[in-house]
Amino acid sequence: MKRTLFLLSVFISFVAAFSSTGDPIPGAYRLDSYRNIIQGKQVAIVANQTSMVGKSHLVDTLLTKGIQIKAIFSPEHGFRNMADAGEKIENAKDPKTGIQLISLYGSHLKPTPEDLSGIDFVIFDIQDVGARFYTYISTLHYILEACAENNVKCLILDRPNPNGFYFDGNILDTAYSSFVGMHPVPIVHGMTVGEYAQMVNGEGWLKGGIRCDLKVIPCLNYTHATYYTLPVKPSPNLPNQNSVYLYPSICFFEGTNLSLGRGTTFPFQVYGSPLLPDKGFSFTPESVPGAKNPPLLGEKCYGTDLRDALKNGLVPKPEINLEWLIAAYNDFPEKDKFFTSYFEKLAGGTTIREQIQKGMTAKQIRDSWKPGLEKFGKIRAKYLLYP
Repeated sequence: MKRTLFLLSVFISFVAAFSSTGDPIPGAYRLDSYRNIIQGKQVAIVANQTSMVGKSHLVDTLLTKGIQIKAIFSPEHGFRNMADAGEKIENAKDPKTGIQLISLYGSHLKPTPEDLSGIDFVIFDIQDVGARFYTYISTLHYILEACAENNVKCLILDRPNPNGFYFDGNILDTAYSSFVGMHPVPIVHGMTVGEYAQMVNGEGWLKGGIRCDLKVIPCLNYTHATYYTLPVKPSPNLPNQNSVYLYPSICFFEGTNLSLGRGTTFPFQVYGSPLLPDKGFSFTPESVPGAKNPPLLGEKCYGTDLRDALKNGLVPKPEINLEWLIAAYNDFPEKDKFFTSYFEKLAGGTTIREQIQKGMTAKQIRDSWKPGLEKFGKIRAKYLLYP
């Protein structure tokens, strides 16, 4: 009886701990957990506009604590100010601090030995959205690899994953690896950046199977049942939580001849084309900051309005929705022009395109993912930091 009461009290304490902890706290906020690690060291930081500690940028925060920051590496979209998707980012100096900015996008995806010369630690602090084709985890791969090759330690300041409550999708065929999908993982991997880094490192996915000296500062008050709302938009065309939840399902349209609303005030919340039937909704992409030359610029597009998907309960859901892609394909009059060559990079192979062209239903396609997801789930479980 006493043992039963003891176990019950332990269980109640555990539940109470997770029910009363409050909002998630990103790793970057936990200065006392990592400041001593990097004090007196030469540091480089991989950061962008999401790398905030309250109302202060991580770089500015660490400088006030006397941390020696030698270089800043910036991913796609740049450092403090967001550039267009795919826009070339030049090396420069941060106007606020004078620290050297080194772009890790375009032809220079991976830090060179010269970039890391004299560096003791590379700190990675970027908010991800949890999809295979979101390029921040590709930048993470090259950071881990460069650190391993140059005997530099990597410190990841973890952040919650807004799509971390599920994993779903086909497993990428490594013959189709690219910067929008590097690893044999599903479209939604359900891991934080810290967990994902541990998996890439632990599974030997870096070049030659090398391992990085890696440490993760975990979030507090976060679990994989948490629905986390991003305080800062992660990229120019994911402006709100609705777009973040829709992104894993509708990013496929980037590999078609349709528009995803780039060049409007609601990107990644609509899709359409001049060739789709008029069902009462239309939009016209224009040149705007963050989308200076969007697909179908100036053309009236007919399609589907998903701006109220969150409000109407279409998202968040623990699965990828293929119905929108299949419906658009069925309505598109020129089937041979629906998909572009980029689709296979996004989809991690030819299978999804072929399945849609054969007329398979969303359920049939999703059922085909199950064996791969079961295998991935066992790999994923080894690296989880949060319940």
